[in-house]
Amino acid sequence: MSPREDLGSWISGPPQDPNYVRGTQLGLPAEGPGSVAFVGRRFVAVCIDWALCLVISFAFFQGNSWVTLAIFFVENLLLVGTVGYTIGHRIMGLRVLNIYGNYAGWLKTLIRTALLLLVLPGLICDRDGRGVHDRLAATMIIRLGAPTGRAAS
Repeated sequence: MSPREDLGSWISGPPQDPNYVRGTQLGLPAEGPGSVAFVGRRFVAVCIDWALCLVISFAFFQGNSWVTLAIFFVENLLLVGTVGYTIGHRIMGLRVLNIYGNYAGWLKTLIRTALLLLVLPGLICDRDGRGVHDRLAATMIIRLGAPTGRAAS
């Protein structure tokens, strides 16, 4: 083995522990209700929220992209700040909590939402599946169970 192989590739990132279970560091179960939400569910939730914001923007503001972004910001800030989830999160069976498992609070919600508007922080995840926006805001998205309208598995 050459010395370069020991270092690994910058593309593959840092070495991963094959025995690590997602959510362990946060004290969460590996799967099921209360576990860290997977990227797929979170992505669908954001798409639902964005689609709703687009509908409002087209209905009242001729689809102005800045207005759509502002509506998305307000929706996330108000809903996550009060009930802990957006409409998309609720449909997909997700909830935003702080890292202690409690209500996220207004300041954490504001930080999280502002970073989410930049898009990139939401795409870069750690080994627990939390985006940069969640790490910097000290929040996490957990699964509540089956998405609304589906039978629990």
